[in-house]
Amino acid sequence: MNLAQFDYSLPEDLVAQHPVEPRDAARLMVVRRRDGAIEHRTFRDIVDYLAPADTLVLNRTRVMPARLRGVRPSTGGAVEVVLVREVAPGRWEALLKPGARLAKGTRLELEDGALAATVEDDPGTEIRHVVFEKNVDVTRVIEQVGRLPLPPYIRRAPVSTDKTRYQTVYAEEGGAVAAPTAGLHFTAPLLDRIRVRGTAVVPILLHVGPGTFQPVRTALVEDHVMDAEYYRVEAREAETIERRRRGGRVVAVGTTSVRVLETIAAQGSGAGLEARRYEGRTRFFIYPPYDFRLVDVLLTNFHLPKSTLLLLVSAFAGRELILAAYEEAVREEYRFYSYGDAMLIV
Repeated sequence: MNLAQFDYSLPEDLVAQHPVEPRDAARLMVVRRRDGAIEHRTFRDIVDYLAPADTLVLNRTRVMPARLRGVRPSTGGAVEVVLVREVAPGRWEALLKPGARLAKGTRLELEDGALAATVEDDPGTEIRHVVFEKNVDVTRVIEQVGRLPLPPYIRRAPVSTDKTRYQTVYAEEGGAVAAPTAGLHFTAPLLDRIRVRGTAVVPILLHVGPGTFQPVRTALVEDHVMDAEYYRVEAREAETIERRRRGGRVVAVGTTSVRVLETIAAQGSGAGLEARRYEGRTRFFIYPPYDFRLVDVLLTNFHLPKSTLLLLVSAFAGRELILAAYEEAVREEYRFYSYGDAMLIV
């Protein structure tokens, strides 16, 4: 399948640079797969589309303040490090700038000396490795001095409000380098309203990696390889989803929740989820055609052209319908990407 089939035109001014306030005041496009009908609502109206028997599945990951600035003491040159994940004590995968100039053995002083690290490998790959000084609790230190890694299409400096607005209200476990953005629209009172209706709210986990920003660089969709991302579904969560989906729909909040659910569904025999913990790293790549096993309804934001996220959404609703909905969104001046508006596909 040719990647060019998943392109569309987007005016620059529709890329959201700031979130709306309050969170649930964002716009909501409702797309019906059965007949292609489109409705224009406000996000807080999502309650009207959820039934008591439904299960709303959320990704509870929390974005790490993983962007660090510093210098090379040997030259005084500025550097930037975005930590991705710890792979061994003190050893982290990272994105480095200027990557081509940072050879193996280069020492880095970060955030005015709060951290010191050494580059472990030579240039040549996007993901590099850095090793921090022994006995330093890197996770604790970055919570004090690090910055949130806002997406590259947000072309402004981070502000203090990003610390909370680029996190979901239910974020719990740190480990992501990007927010599961479909969930940014929920408020605590809105989730309470959903629960009062009888809809179950089930948190699962996928730590979003840098692959969410990286373009597909292969002309053929099938040749792309996803970044491996850590996920976990506890036994009680798997049991709740399996029990309730016999009488209601599974509503996935965001493409990250979809990838977790479909990853664990692919591990089974087709009989459903077992009441056990599911854990691992997934490279599961969903693109058309794909037969979804667990997800019945998808809540998502508007995604970049030719991205893995747009491919997943197209697999769920059909390429033609999604591209038509995106054209409608442009005409109606919806706000796009992480801080933008939402789409509910039913």
